[in-house]
Amino acid sequence: MTAQVQVHGHRGARAARPENTIPAFEYALAAGVDVLELDLAVTKDNIVVVSHDATMNPAYCAGPDGAERVIRRMTLAELQRWDCGARANPQFPQQQAIPGTRVPTLDAVFTLAKGAGVEFNIETKMTPAHPEWAPEPEEFARLVLAVINRHGLAPRVILQSFDYRTLLAMERLAPQIRRSALLPARREEAGRDYVEAARAAKATIVSPIYPTVTPEKVAAAHAAGLQVVPWTANTPADWEKLVAAKVDAIITDDPAALIAYLKQRKLR
Repeated sequence: MTAQVQVHGHRGARAARPENTIPAFEYALAAGVDVLELDLAVTKDNIVVVSHDATMNPAYCAGPDGAERVIRRMTLAELQRWDCGARANPQFPQQQAIPGTRVPTLDAVFTLAKGAGVEFNIETKMTPAHPEWAPEPEEFARLVLAVINRHGLAPRVILQSFDYRTLLAMERLAPQIRRSALLPARREEAGRDYVEAARAAKATIVSPIYPTVTPEKVAAAHAAGLQVVPWTANTPADWEKLVAAKVDAIITDDPAALIAYLKQRKLR
């Protein structure tokens, strides 16, 4: 029998709700996800918040005229002046706008979902062209670990990153936290060997972009004791290929649809 494939709700469920927001995580929990996937930034006053971008994205976030846009240059209070639910993301026609939605803290997401028994796949976001937009890797890892420990969630957290420095820092600080090596979409790196990437990050999970996944790569990773969790697949045709390749989990923008697909296939 094919093993159950876990479902990671990408940025909560951005196909349906504003990404990386409490409404998105509530939707994903109601859909029955196994894991909430989310991205982390840090404010000027060192509060870990949930945002994919280091700067506020005007495509779907509205702020005061002339307001600072870089999260690392704003206090949490200043960041809360931005509304990230006022506009639906034009890339996702089914997404429902929810005006008044703020950038949540990691604390708030943990508080929301702690009782649901789900796991958390949390990504430290770094901007290579602007390293000052994030804490130094060691500090970033320490700030995130403090929030994890405050909620007693270490067994339920995966730390993922394209920048392996935060993963290596977390391995030194708290080796019990699982780590996932993300593989970028850039052509010259997307084909990187899964086992090599995991070793470089001291990770037990590797997370490649989904079109690069093959049964042979997954089998080699499994033989090395690794899990494979591709990102971000949103169609039944892509899910079919990933299930056939025997991946361990799928990161998707539409967790409700993926769960329905897996149930139809009797894989859930």
